Amino acid sequence: MKKAFFLFLTLCATAITFVSCGSDSDDIVSQADTSAISASIVIDAINEMDINTGLKASADNSTAKPSETGPEACATITVEKTTAEDYPKVITVDYGTGCTINQITRKGKLKITLTGPVTTTGSKMTIERIDYSISDLKLEGTIEYENITTEQSVPKWTRKVTNGKLTDLQGRFYTNSGNYTTKQTEGVGTLILSDNVYEITEGTHTVTSNTGGVLTLTVQETLIKKYSCDFISKGKLKVQGGYLNGVVDYGNNDCDRNYTYTHEDGAIYTLIM
Repeated sequence: MKKAFFLFLTLCATAITFVSCGSDSDDIVSQADTSAISASIVIDAINEMDINTGLKASADNSTAKPSETGPEACATITVEKTTAEDYPKVITVDYGTGCTINQITRKGKLKITLTGPVTTTGSKMTIERIDYSISDLKLEGTIEYENITTEQSVPKWTRKVTNGKLTDLQGRFYTNSGNYTTKQTEGVGTLILSDNVYEITEGTHTVTSNTGGVLTLTVQETLIKKYSCDFISKGKLKVQGGYLNGVVDYGNNDCDRNYTYTHEDGAIYTLIM
């Protein structure tokens, strides 16, 4: 049986919601559980967006002077240190009271601290969220992106999320933390970001709702993330927690918002970001 759900990340500026096109009494997944899956997928997508912003800001400003234009045209970016050799470097991306790009509205600031160039082994990029929201979903916490490359032709990073928290418009909140390992498989030899493709090969992400429910998502099949796409386009996550025991499938590498969740009994739920 296939059902459809929608994750309104930004399009309707609502709280995280699943809308079922069916109402069978034997539905395996409860509303609370689907909300947890929704929150987990949204949190993952936003983490990837913020890393993209950090990469773009660091690439644009590695040797630049403070600028009035940021990674997105309506954001303001400032750099505390302006020479390539001068680290740590602190970059602030300020979205003010609202900056809308591709129907995604961000508010607040991202503080990006670089211990060295993102492409250098051992360097860290730390992203802190300050009064930050995406379409009125409030985001908190820190992302640490560390270069662990041992083979220059295959750059690798770890991504660690600490003190993560998402609060929706209805006041529900979801704390989150986790670690992923990422490697770059395309675009290594170019000087642009748009052709970069990354593979998340392993890792686990844990989300806890304000009601105490815990959901754990583990990379089951390598996740593909294209820099040019807002969302992961391929791969699978194992989902476990409460009544949930199944797999989120990101599809066939298309740059779209479509996903499925397949429960252990074979029931399939279509998710749209």
